[in-house]
Amino acid sequence: MKRIVFLCLILVGLNGVVNAQQNKMPTPDEIAKKNVEDLDKRLKLNGTQKSVIYSYTYTQAKEQAELIKRQQAGTSREEDVDKFYRLQNETSKNIRNVLKGEQQTEYDKIIEERLSGKANKGKKKKKGEEVEEAGDIKGLLTGPKPEKQEL
Repeated sequence: MKRIVFLCLILVGLNGVVNAQQNKMPTPDEIAKKNVEDLDKRLKLNGTQKSVIYSYTYTQAKEQAELIKRQQAGTSREEDVDKFYRLQNETSKNIRNVLKGEQQTEYDKIIEERLSGKANKGKKKKKGEEVEEAGDIKGLLTGPKPEKQEL
């Protein structure tokens, strides 16, 4: 009898450990809502802008979640990485087109902060850690198109 109780306790404990170790990815809906909330705090979006931006970010998050699942399953292709970043760039461009004047300028600052790693302002720097110089990303947003190579 003691063995049965002991085995049951072990099984319950193992089940708890397995559930705790599973990485729970947020759903595309959660990601899109979080993005809209974050942008609304800084850009003061109107209802229409929130709706359109939610649509763009939801589509991006949904497609990127599929790409991540493929990578985790080991069935990803080389062009999936390109598609992942292309989705980010297209979504960013589409969001920028929805914004007006001052909002566009502030959005460019948000993107620059995200790319330079300044989005996590609350984190303290560890002792002895070097500070990385932030560069300007305007060239990334409006840079020249790559030239075609002749064979």
